Amino acid sequence: MTKPGPWINTVQETRGSQVAEAALVMPLAFMLLLGIYWFGRAFNTYATINHAAREGARVAVAQTCGTCGNTAPAASTVASTVTQTMQASSVDPSRIIQYPSALPTPANCPAPLPNASCTVTAQNVTVCNNVALTAQACGVTVSFQYPYQFWLPFTSLNNQQIILTADVQMQGEY
Repeated sequence: MTKPGPWINTVQETRGSQVAEAALVMPLAFMLLLGIYWFGRAFNTYATINHAAREGARVAVAQTCGTCGNTAPAASTVASTVTQTMQASSVDPSRIIQYPSALPTPANCPAPLPNASCTVTAQNVTVCNNVALTAQACGVTVSFQYPYQFWLPFTSLNNQQIILTADVQMQGEY
């Protein structure tokens, strides 16, 4: 039996293969982790703006008092609640975008309630009072939009902006 030559040992060596495999896999793993991070942040922002809209709607359906006419809170009070809730979660409320103006006219609640009315506040939060939510329920809607921008280098999503929408309806206690 003859001993193989030195060039055969060099071809059969596998010492550098782990480095080559890592060089191929590590960028893909890094991009996957970045994607998980940025989509997680988008979901967190979406949950935060929906929570803020829910808090605003909760304030909007709370009537002031029975002896003073049971008037609904001002739209500015509702918008202030929305911005405070967003600030508590470290989301910038100054980036709120007004909900599209192409909203359908809300259906009025039956008499003796006043007609439905929508107000866009200075913070771009749309508050609609006395809206017929279903045939048996009246309440309020609080709606606004919030931009979110991805940062995923080397992908088609890099610097892409999506618009997250918060549109909450809450039944009133009339």
